[in-house]
Amino acid sequence: MTTTFLPRTRIKDALAADSEQPAICVKGWVRTLRRSKEVAFLALNDGSCFASIQIVLEPSMAGFEEAARLGTGACVSVVGALVPSPASGQRWEIQAARVEILGDADEEYPLQKKRHSLEYLRTIAHLRPRSNTFGAVFRVRSALSFAIHQFFRERGFLYVHTPIITANDCEGAGEMFRVTTLDPLKPPLKEGKVDWSEDFFGEKAGLTVSGQLQGELFATAFADIYTFGPTFRAENSHTSRHASEFWMIEPEMAFCDLAGDCALAEEFLRYLVTFALNECGEDLAFFDERIEKGLLAKLEALARARFERMGYTEAVARLQRSGQPFEFPVEWGCDLQSEHERYLTEKVVGGPVFVTDYPAAIKAFYMRLNEDGKTVAAMDLLVPRVGEIIGGSQREDRHDVLLQRMAAWKIAPESLPWYLDIRRWGSCPHAGFGLGFERLIMYLTGMENIRDVIPFPRTPGNAKF
Repeated sequence: MTTTFLPRTRIKDALAADSEQPAICVKGWVRTLRRSKEVAFLALNDGSCFASIQIVLEPSMAGFEEAARLGTGACVSVVGALVPSPASGQRWEIQAARVEILGDADEEYPLQKKRHSLEYLRTIAHLRPRSNTFGAVFRVRSALSFAIHQFFRERGFLYVHTPIITANDCEGAGEMFRVTTLDPLKPPLKEGKVDWSEDFFGEKAGLTVSGQLQGELFATAFADIYTFGPTFRAENSHTSRHASEFWMIEPEMAFCDLAGDCALAEEFLRYLVTFALNECGEDLAFFDERIEKGLLAKLEALARARFERMGYTEAVARLQRSGQPFEFPVEWGCDLQSEHERYLTEKVVGGPVFVTDYPAAIKAFYMRLNEDGKTVAAMDLLVPRVGEIIGGSQREDRHDVLLQRMAAWKIAPESLPWYLDIRRWGSCPHAGFGLGFERLIMYLTGMENIRDVIPFPRTPGNAKF
């Protein structure tokens, strides 16, 4: 066999080869090693796909003894011949001619050949991407990131990078992380209070909870835009569905009403689910087998499902008539809880459903007030097993009504002059929605904790790695 330089072949491509190759170079990390007197077998994975490739080491190979003592987790470069494998379940294997140890791993390597709990793997987030489960999670996450951009590009949307540092709390909930350069022990004071005018930005600033408000500005210039980036919320929540740092996809469309908003949300979710089924089959099969039985059937059903529409008032009435003993009582004016949302999708509709026209008192100030003066043109897309997965609305485009809504929420007009300007100069009907990327990945993979679908989770009391 030639010993001249060979470029690295990804294991995914090696396993998909059409024919034998006399010389091939693969590099990766050892998953397992089995040895007998006559031969040793390495399972090598480089993250390019779920499967590992079998490396066959024979005693005649130079450096056999050293290679046959490799530990799990070691990083190696292998040059050899790609040949048909006699073992069941695999088409190809590599008969090694040379193994170069790039980085050894000792016996304390924490990912040994056994099943580790997800809780334990969170404590070693720097190594968990090498496990089967998290390798699959992050391949799906990467693929879906690409699909999101592809969806909007195919439809002529402009991608906008909205700011991470902002002086505006989009949701008005006061759960922003503060960004400041002031001395926390001796901040400048004015009339006994912190003088934020002395801070770096000359006013209070924080990490954004949403790119929506800035997205609306761009929609009034480019018509169809979207933003996809990190958002932050200082909510002291320890549930499996909340993280302090997460990613949001937020399109905004000019000349669009609530019906058009729902139509795009349906098309978007169906596109992403179909993309995952077509492009992430190997990883989804693993999740279907090990994480959530029936996952593939659930996704296939959603991809072809009819998305129903139901007003909030009707939804409350249906829940009240159900006789179901909900933990949280249902009455008009209350926010729907996860148990209510799941009952609507799983028992009432039997599939995805848009609930629309929520009470104005429980929705954000920027949502368009309906003619009844009590409800707003808002929508939540609910799906079986999860509940809400997308939330959106037609935005309030009337200057006078927006001022009234801000007053009701005790939001000072002078805090958002630029947002109000858009309603003064060339205002138009417009709408948008938000999809939490991690919630989407949880739905597509069956993973039940948001900490397990983001590379390095940020939660109360935890900012490791």
